Amino acid sequence: MDPARVLVLSFALAITVGTVLLLTPAATVPGRSTDFIEALFTATSAVCVTGLIVVDTASHWTPFGQAVILALIQVGGLGIMTMSTMFALLLGRRITFRQRVVIQASTGQFTFGGLVRLVKYILLFTLAFEGAGAVLLALRFARDFPLGRALWMGIFHSVSAFCNAGFDITGVSFTPYVSDLYINIVIPSLIILGGLGFFVVLEIWTGKGRPSSLHTRLALKGTLFLLAVGFLAVLVLEHGNPSTMGNLGWGGKIMGAWFHSVTPRTAGFNTLPTGDLRPATLFITIALMFIGGSPGGTAGGIKTTTFFTLVAVVVSAIKGAPDVEVMGRRLGLEVVRRAMGVLAISLVMVFSCILVLTISESMDFLQVVFEVFSAFGTVGLSTGITSQLNTASRLAVIATMFVGRVGPLTMAMAIAAPPTGGMRRFPEERIMVG
Repeated sequence: MDPARVLVLSFALAITVGTVLLLTPAATVPGRSTDFIEALFTATSAVCVTGLIVVDTASHWTPFGQAVILALIQVGGLGIMTMSTMFALLLGRRITFRQRVVIQASTGQFTFGGLVRLVKYILLFTLAFEGAGAVLLALRFARDFPLGRALWMGIFHSVSAFCNAGFDITGVSFTPYVSDLYINIVIPSLIILGGLGFFVVLEIWTGKGRPSSLHTRLALKGTLFLLAVGFLAVLVLEHGNPSTMGNLGWGGKIMGAWFHSVTPRTAGFNTLPTGDLRPATLFITIALMFIGGSPGGTAGGIKTTTFFTLVAVVVSAIKGAPDVEVMGRRLGLEVVRRAMGVLAISLVMVFSCILVLTISESMDFLQVVFEVFSAFGTVGLSTGITSQLNTASRLAVIATMFVGRVGPLTMAMAIAAPPTGGMRRFPEERIMVG
């Protein structure tokens, strides 16, 4: 099979295993039951590092069930091929060329060189960041919970934040910590580091803080730009909203706006009640969720580099320029085609899911749109309607989360038939557009 199909099937296999484990009696607290759709939805949300839930993670699942969810988050965040390569390296096995092809596809790298080295760095960075986050969070939670509970919460939320999953075992996400400076530094830091992409982190690390490639510079500047836009938009729109930030001091308002500018980058945690946000704030959040994080990391969405490539295409079309240029560099036709393909397939998937939900549900349209974009961007933010969805809607959201995680272009390539025709080319002819 080609790499795209291997990736799709590997994610499907992980979801299947997770669903089976969550259906076992040991995963659900006594007195409650888990049906197949609930287990499938939770497993898909965990592997696709989304965070949307149909049952409360803290009260419905036992420690074993929560551990299964955490393992699925880790596997889904790092990628199945990265995890399998890790086990192969630990067992001393040689990484074959076929495996390197699939690793290249899963990590989005341009060449085969240094792939095993990259995987080693990914595992090292993940262990370091998640370990540090777990310790820091456990120290903070120890002020509110018993030591054992604080340690488990630190581990769970550190992995969930770094993998941009958004699953929490507090039952209320981080709303009690909206004005807590400590939490507002640790959690967003983990989210941003996981969402930047491992290639970007590696280049910054090896280049001693001086990124050189266009990809890294675009990912960093794009991330900073979107964080700034999100922060200012939330602060302006929500500072007087009594249901969210209106009753907070300016320190709390700034931290609330900061946290909410970070979490739509596909993390899913919240310190502000999402269902009480103004419609304009929800609309801006939808845009941020659709863009998502950067390629090669744990984030979802169409990715920052894809978005800014499309912006560059529009700018070049307006200027009538012969080339698409970004930061003093010219982008190749293949990059532009992939970016436009990702956008087109993503919009088709999102609109299809919205159509299914509007037909099968009687809910506010903006809430439905928000839910679907959250699922596709593997964000996990919700206005509170997830648990109310019927079976048809849940299946549609499951499919949307899956496509959003494996990548719309990867999914299309896995389904499409191989190209035929060899070197044949049809005559060129122009059409009117715009």
